[in-house]
Amino acid sequence: MADPYVTLGVARGASEDEIKKAYRKLAKELHPDRNKDNPKASEKFSQVTQAYDLLTDKDKRARFDRGEIDGDGNPIAPFGFGAGTGGGGGGFRPGGGQFDFGGGEADIGDIFEGLFGGGKRGGGGGGFSGGFGGFGRRPQPKGANIAYRLAVSFEDAAKLAPQRITLKDGKTIDLKLPAGVEEGTQMRLAGKGEEGPGGAGDAIVTIEIQPHRFYVRDGDDIKLDLPVTLAEAVLGAQVRVPTPDGPVMLTVPKGSSSGKVLRLKGRGFHKRGGARGDLFVTLMVELPVDDDALIEFAQGWKNTGNPRGRMGV
Repeated sequence: MADPYVTLGVARGASEDEIKKAYRKLAKELHPDRNKDNPKASEKFSQVTQAYDLLTDKDKRARFDRGEIDGDGNPIAPFGFGAGTGGGGGGFRPGGGQFDFGGGEADIGDIFEGLFGGGKRGGGGGGFSGGFGGFGRRPQPKGANIAYRLAVSFEDAAKLAPQRITLKDGKTIDLKLPAGVEEGTQMRLAGKGEEGPGGAGDAIVTIEIQPHRFYVRDGDDIKLDLPVTLAEAVLGAQVRVPTPDGPVMLTVPKGSSSGKVLRLKGRGFHKRGGARGDLFVTLMVELPVDDDALIEFAQGWKNTGNPRGRMGV
């Protein structure tokens, strides 16, 4: 029931970006894979994840700030019922039929007999018995959430390919990645956490998108440097280009230079709004080494232009 702001080390008025930055820093430090010999780090990791989940849910954060729910997301009973106040004021303890007066105890039946004129307990005459008619009883807490990390390939993240994860109990679940998925995206699996008196907690799955050997992500777009031959660049050509969804044909315009950028529409990452980003292909003219014919051609080619003229040199 810790304060989620304290758990993440942020101010109560922290922005969503500040909360996300604090979470990522702590999650990296406390990740179970990096602390296999430190069970307390794994427990802290789950607490940090739970705090982040509450504070990034606008409704839950507002309810917590108003004092309607605690750090576990459970409703807080009205008028202080349901939990001891901790001071000298004496909190109601449900189920025991007693008030705690800073160390001394009094039978709740005797108290209400004095207040309401001596009603008898157990005789059907309006007396009180047990826990004040059920008022103030806290809902039973759910079990703890369990944090998971799921490594997803670059291509799978771009095309939203289904992913399979193995849970702590050995069961496997197929996940559908959400549009707009990015590094650090979290997915909640309700009821797949630890068992508790009020039911099972949740599984919180954090997505880790693996880097790619030639793709680079830029928001919802993808960038790719594509090697082409001198002949393809000079004469123009149809060339095969890799995309996350499989190879496609691309037209290289006649007379293309290294650095020319071509766009393949809709071959990037899926956006939250339903559209999809693009794949931007940068042509890179690749010359062969020690090619006698090319060397002879270059030696006999008279080019009076200066490609660096626009740079003032």
